[in-house]
Amino acid sequence: MKEVAIVILHYVKQQLTRECLESVEKLNTKSLILKTIVVNNNPKENLDNLKKRFRKVTFLETGKNLGFAGGNNFGIKSALKNGADFVFVLNNDTLLDKDLLVQLIKVASLNKQIAILSPKIYFAPGYEYHKERYKSKDLGKIIWYAGGIIDWQNILTSHQGVDEIDGGQYDVGGGTDFVSGCAMFVNQRVFEKIGLFDERYFLYLEDLDFCQRAKLSGFKIIYAPQAKLWHKNAGSSTVGGSLHDYFFTRNRLLFGTKYGRLRAKLALVRESLRLLVSGRPWQKIGVKDFYLRRFGQGSWK
Repeated sequence: MKEVAIVILHYVKQQLTRECLESVEKLNTKSLILKTIVVNNNPKENLDNLKKRFRKVTFLETGKNLGFAGGNNFGIKSALKNGADFVFVLNNDTLLDKDLLVQLIKVASLNKQIAILSPKIYFAPGYEYHKERYKSKDLGKIIWYAGGIIDWQNILTSHQGVDEIDGGQYDVGGGTDFVSGCAMFVNQRVFEKIGLFDERYFLYLEDLDFCQRAKLSGFKIIYAPQAKLWHKNAGSSTVGGSLHDYFFTRNRLLFGTKYGRLRAKLALVRESLRLLVSGRPWQKIGVKDFYLRRFGQGSWK
């Protein structure tokens, strides 16, 4: 039987982690061994109540905020050390369909080069970007991710199907540019060959970098729509604002200058110079830190 380790990174909002773990308990685990690891990435958080409620879950303490990349790496290392065949990197603000893992393993078994997979991801009801657009009967069917697209000319990404009501238009799976770190199902062979998340990113775009390294190493990145989950979008972080300005600005430069074509790299440099003059405060700091090679948490407060 295949062993799957679910790695859930916790930082704040214990109720989200509790509800996520409750949905993990309901998973169909027929013909697989499931282990769940919660990584507490916040030394100020006491998870004793969760530990008492979920006694079969392994709780790990990082001792400090390692960011999304470092915190997940902390859990992935533990999973691999204990023999996991697959690691499912999962946001704590998600709720899972009971057949999620069965469907992911089914697709992963089709080809040994299929190495990173994503389910179809919906907005959890009430967490949509544009709540006024939808009728109550449509809630829970609004797509957040149905495949990832990279615009290499501008070094920007988008989610296929985002904000659309699911009518079966994205029910055919296949290759995709990237899988979101919100729900990333990874064969352990990928980690053996390319390593873990690049901790220079700390937060944002480390999933993009990981998928790109995997593709360049010959692995297939797959969207598997028969597997499903619901995302309480921005349930554990804030969309936009200074944090996003800093990490997205800096990390986009890191990713783009590493993987982009020459024209895109030159455009990024020009854009960075413009941001130094007229960007928002944390965009300016992000640009400066990129050129000064201040990665990881960098200058973030």
